[in-house]
Amino acid sequence: MTSVTTLRVPGSSANLGPGFDALGIALQVHLTCRFSRAAKFSIRCSGRDASLISCNEDNLIWQTALTVASRARLALPAAALEIENEIPLGKGLGSSAAAITAGVVIGARLLDLDWKPARILDEAARLEGHPDNVAACVLGSVVASAVEPGGITRAIRLEMPANFRIAVVVPDFALPTKEARAVLPDVYSRADATFNIQRAALLIAALATGDASVFPTALDDRLHQPFRARLVPGLTEILRLRAPGLLGCTLSGAGPGVLVFYERGYEKVCELVRQTFAMSGCTTEVISAGVSPTGYEFV
Repeated sequence: MTSVTTLRVPGSSANLGPGFDALGIALQVHLTCRFSRAAKFSIRCSGRDASLISCNEDNLIWQTALTVASRARLALPAAALEIENEIPLGKGLGSSAAAITAGVVIGARLLDLDWKPARILDEAARLEGHPDNVAACVLGSVVASAVEPGGITRAIRLEMPANFRIAVVVPDFALPTKEARAVLPDVYSRADATFNIQRAALLIAALATGDASVFPTALDDRLHQPFRARLVPGLTEILRLRAPGLLGCTLSGAGPGVLVFYERGYEKVCELVRQTFAMSGCTTEVISAGVSPTGYEFV
């Protein structure tokens, strides 16, 4: 009997305000894949948004595994794959990055490639097109990442400060990443670039030390959120929210979900975000995901 392997990959939030395509955080919502070699290819899907996940060969996880095989110039064996999903699709919680990471890991395992996490990260970042989400999927916790000209991804993991908490407020509509990227300009001013560099550096220092005094300034951004605000009703007002215990809010990835940073014991600040969305006609759900301390793992 062929043994079944179980792989679990966390969802993620990227950018964290000023760290566009560089900063990510792993969330405690997961994509779980059970797979084994089989005489015939098959996929079964369950869980959140299962009806939106293809059970055919065009499934993103399987297509990614096929790409791994093609690049390795090997034939991918047929497999039986069961997908159990907790990550909302199209809401900015890294569903595609989790699927791509899973596909790379599954492809490598089925082909007996013995790839280490660094190689998994390189391949996933090339396929995803940017490293922030997949770095969180691979390493867990808070991750800063960059891609060298040759394609190698460099990433460093930070522990989330014990006094900081996160939640994601998810509105009742999806926003395709392609659409959210299409509204961004091709060129930025030196002033805006400097603005973001300063705040990204400040944010990393705050996360490394647990110093809450620099929030919400450390979450300010001029590179993507001002342009995406017209695609997410209420976002402009949400980014301006101020309250005791609220460190600040950022668009989660490309959106429309909003990542809420707050101090321990102040979970109620998420209601302010929900109320602001409601005033723009959006119903919402709060996903108190917390930070996943681990990236992908076999369980």
